[in-house]
Amino acid sequence: MAETDAFTGLMDHVAQGFEALGAAILVLGAIWSVVLAATTAWRSRSSARAYLVARRAFGGTLLLGLEVLVAADLVRTVAVSPTVDNVLVLGLIVVIRTFLSFSLETEIEGVAPWRRALTSGARTIHRATENARDSRTPPGPESSDRR
Repeated sequence: MAETDAFTGLMDHVAQGFEALGAAILVLGAIWSVVLAATTAWRSRSSARAYLVARRAFGGTLLLGLEVLVAADLVRTVAVSPTVDNVLVLGLIVVIRTFLSFSLETEIEGVAPWRRALTSGARTIHRATENARDSRTPPGPESSDRR
């Protein structure tokens, strides 16, 4: 019984770690999005371009944060308290977060996810960073694909 309690406690801490990581990603990603937007505005003298860079970077941050928070929910539900109620709640959370991820990805990319190569939140953040660094190319998915 003590081993089960120790395992459950450890997995609860792992889930809390994922939650803390997800929150840190969201906070740091929001800050990074503002930095990218300010840098882009300063370099390109275009508020429209800065807005697009901020939108893409923060959208990618939200996608990455959602993925990590889903991992926290999975660990907590499967390893800490795998009751039928918790599994049903997890299913609802996954459905809602999947819809949010789909909506965000469609909004950021401008096309449905299955119409483009697979992109993750990290790839979207990377593309936004590259767009902010290169003020000569217009923002958009095609500008980073040329590299």
